[in-house]
Amino acid sequence: MAAILFISFILLIFLGVPVAFSLGLSSLFYLIVADIPLTIIPQKMFAGLNSFVLLCIPGFILAGNLMNAGGITDRIIKFANNLFGHIRGGLGLANVGSSMGFAGISGTALADTASIGAILIPAMKKEGYGAGFSAAVTASSSTVGPIIPPSLPMIIVGTLASVSIGDLFLAGALPGLMLGIGLMIPTYIISVKRNYPKGERKSLKVIFQSFMGSFWALFMTIIILWGILGGYFTPTEASIIAVLYALVIGIFVYKELPIKKIPGIMLSSMTTTASIMLLVGFANLFGWIMVSEQIPQMVADVILGISENPIVVILLINLLLLFVGTFMETIAALVILFPVLMPVAAQVGMDPVQFGVMMVLNLVIGLVTPPVGVCLFVASQIGKVPIGKAARELVPFIGVSLAILMLVAFVPQVSLYLPSLFE
Repeated sequence: MAAILFISFILLIFLGVPVAFSLGLSSLFYLIVADIPLTIIPQKMFAGLNSFVLLCIPGFILAGNLMNAGGITDRIIKFANNLFGHIRGGLGLANVGSSMGFAGISGTALADTASIGAILIPAMKKEGYGAGFSAAVTASSSTVGPIIPPSLPMIIVGTLASVSIGDLFLAGALPGLMLGIGLMIPTYIISVKRNYPKGERKSLKVIFQSFMGSFWALFMTIIILWGILGGYFTPTEASIIAVLYALVIGIFVYKELPIKKIPGIMLSSMTTTASIMLLVGFANLFGWIMVSEQIPQMVADVILGISENPIVVILLINLLLLFVGTFMETIAALVILFPVLMPVAAQVGMDPVQFGVMMVLNLVIGLVTPPVGVCLFVASQIGKVPIGKAARELVPFIGVSLAILMLVAFVPQVSLYLPSLFE
């Protein structure tokens, strides 16, 4: 019976059906064949969505959209360009630096690719950078977004694992910074090798002024972490505070957020939220079917049957996730596979927080790898470059991402050090 579920799901995916509907339709096929009452569909979907923590998702999405509409993207890019522009390949380094700054606002890789890429990819091409290289830098650096807090995938992990969202946010901070800095290395090396341009060195005064221009936006991340970790408000309350903060900064500080635009921003945020919630609901139904078919136990038996050595087991989990990430959306993969793989990771002594960070980082790498690398698609479309050419340019950046992934997987303190300071 399980074969019906997986075959129909994979077939629908390769036919181009959106992941959420692929999950729902394949689950429907299974229920019909298994003669299970279809009333189970709304019951399990509601059970997956009936979580107070998930209420923070629309809040953080709205806050990010408000900050972006309020001119934050331009300010972060200006600061990053002033800081790195005088170095060879400075615009590429500014691209990565902007993604690190924007990560604390959006929490999603796709928003990063679309917002920063729309500005920097044309600018890089105009300055003489290769179109494929420009798209590759943008796509790869956007994967920092779901790692540095606030992060929507980390919120999903916290819900699934019943662990502190604040701990997960902190656990992602250091790996996110390491990933961002790591991606700057191939950016610089390739830029020097190809003799890409560099700009004029900016004075400390200009750099400081541009930093202050982006400070209020970047400060939102500090407020969120301080409030959650200090016990002053829950993640859901933090998302509402972030919305209020974004409104104040956009309207009264930056003065670039027209009130007449707010309804449209709210509608866009509602649409994004609805798509995520639909995905979570269908994924929970899909996951319930897998549990009823004892798929998690079968996967655990297969992996542990190959080896019980922790290093081998963790490598096998990573290989599975890297494969899944190439064709499945991050949140759907989390909801389906986290409950399946967490028991296996626990058996080899991996902490749930460490495993959550490893799994998120692993799956977001899939956002830039074919065949369903959505960030790669968007960056290629903006750069007007064939996906194959951009994918070839991505190879050194994916290498860096995999190196950071191995550090997170095998060096627990990389992700657990910061949370341990607040215990």
